[in-house]
Amino acid sequence: MPARVPTEPAALLDWMVGIRRALHRHPELSGRERRTAARVREALAEIGVKGARTVGGTGVLAELPGPAGVPAVVLRADLDALPIAEETGLPFASEVPGVMHACGHDGHTAMLLGATALLAADEALPAPVRLLWQPAEETGRGAPPLVAEGVLDGAGAIFGGHVDRRYDAGTVVVTEGPVNASTDTFRIVVAGRDAHGARPHESVDSIVVGSLLVMAIQTIVSREVAPAWPAVVSVGSFHAGAAPNVIAGRAVLEGTIRAQHPTVRAHLREAIDRIARSVGQLHGARVEVALEEGTPPLLNRPGPTALARRAAERVADRVEPLHTANMGGEDFAFYLERVPGCYVRFGARIPGREGFPAHSSRFDFDEAALATGAAWFAEVARIAGERLAAGEPIDPPDAEAAR
Repeated sequence: MPARVPTEPAALLDWMVGIRRALHRHPELSGRERRTAARVREALAEIGVKGARTVGGTGVLAELPGPAGVPAVVLRADLDALPIAEETGLPFASEVPGVMHACGHDGHTAMLLGATALLAADEALPAPVRLLWQPAEETGRGAPPLVAEGVLDGAGAIFGGHVDRRYDAGTVVVTEGPVNASTDTFRIVVAGRDAHGARPHESVDSIVVGSLLVMAIQTIVSREVAPAWPAVVSVGSFHAGAAPNVIAGRAVLEGTIRAQHPTVRAHLREAIDRIARSVGQLHGARVEVALEEGTPPLLNRPGPTALARRAAERVADRVEPLHTANMGGEDFAFYLERVPGCYVRFGARIPGREGFPAHSSRFDFDEAALATGAAWFAEVARIAGERLAAGEPIDPPDAEAAR
């Protein structure tokens, strides 16, 4: 399939930068990525890719053909922006009030289009390559509906990545094991008994009980989780009371639970429920605990990680491991529960400029990362495709067998 977009590195980078900036000007929130998806389909038409279809309401799925009977390699990018008012001062800053690409998804979308152009120029791919632009990653719930729609049917591997301003452009960060944390949330309702502030003995003070809960659950990580396993329990919201002279009979606490290991995740959830109910019983308050599942921990298995590293070594200036534990969530983890794969990070630090974190109103990244990301996506698709075409497992029992 001849590509209609020039694949010479400088020209391809210019094309990707143009797409990224156009998307940055017109960001769309989760589940509303219609204009973004339309731009992806336009770019696919420029490349010469036909048959793209809508998935997940506002996502895009396309496929480059390969030999019959060979499982597909899936490459995934995300589309959505965040409800943040941009303060970067960029000439291509968001034109949508209160909405901004503050996490680099505009870059991910552009680099996967660049990879599509590179792969479409190949005369014969070793395996079909399925290209997925996913909506609603920022909600943590964009992936499961796509899995239910069958985007992984017939797939043998999946790969994805994220820009990271902590590393220089030209770097691909490849790490075996935990890469992102689970992102469960909790809501604790304390039902005590209100009373006049002058007569505390007539009350069951929900603020006292809630305050004790805030302190008690801090011991879960410090005393119940091995120091080698990163974990977080944070109370982010505490609401109780309406008057200074009334003891509140009801309090509501909400927070987040993060873990990089499934066993630790399960223990944190159990411990919050146990401690909350025990503190309530100790003080005569009725306590209700609601836990909501978020994304699972994202764990890169040895075999696909070795393939991802090999691809990075071929196309990147540097290949590094993740330097610190990342407790953010990523719904790519849902795909890895079904199909072997690997999730990497693309260095995107802007030289000489202070780096603002993702989800900041001043977030930006070095657009040179687009070239690295596109090259890596294309190369890992080829390497994984060769393995699938040979009938070899993507995640063999012996990780060295993947090298």
